[in-house]
Amino acid sequence: MNHTVETPITPARDIEFWFDFGSNYSYLSVMRIEAQAEARGVRIRWRPFLLGPVFRALGFDNSPFVLQKEKGAYVWKDMERQCRKYGIALTRPSVFPRAALLAMRVALLGAEREWIGAYCREIMQQNFVHDRDIGSMEVVSEALAKLGLPAQQIIADAQRDANKLRLREQTEAAAAKGIFGAPTFFVGDEMFWGNDRLEDALDFCYSSPC
Repeated sequence: MNHTVETPITPARDIEFWFDFGSNYSYLSVMRIEAQAEARGVRIRWRPFLLGPVFRALGFDNSPFVLQKEKGAYVWKDMERQCRKYGIALTRPSVFPRAALLAMRVALLGAEREWIGAYCREIMQQNFVHDRDIGSMEVVSEALAKLGLPAQQIIADAQRDANKLRLREQTEAAAAKGIFGAPTFFVGDEMFWGNDRLEDALDFCYSSPC
């Protein structure tokens, strides 16, 4: 009798997660990605970037959800549905899109640290649940302190010129990769755009033997 030994399917790659704290659909992905990736044994590469400069390079001076009234109305109705689907709280921000430069600089600084996921979820909830100014020193400090982190030192490091430059360079890298919105996921060179493609991107991390 011939016995065939099947080679198990294993994760092929990490997933790059490109996001902006002002992005409503990034909110959905930030709240979901760690649990989804852990369930599949996939490692997340957190890639915070500034969506505003990307939009401006594409000829938009604001979010398309603001510039196009009908699209904007649809999007917030869709957000309500999606948040019900995932069991995620939602309060439509009184300012949208909300600038979050300091919060983004901290995210970049912490991208390789174990607290990055919890920090990103906290900042997103401050914006899309509590409707607070996530670009402020107060909110960012509170978010870090809530996680038991040295807020003053982390913020000082995030505000150093080298880290500011890194965020600009990361934003330029996003544009160079062809990113036009957030969230965007990369598995190798394969790009997936939008929260509704998160599972597809994670599934793509697995490859079957030839």
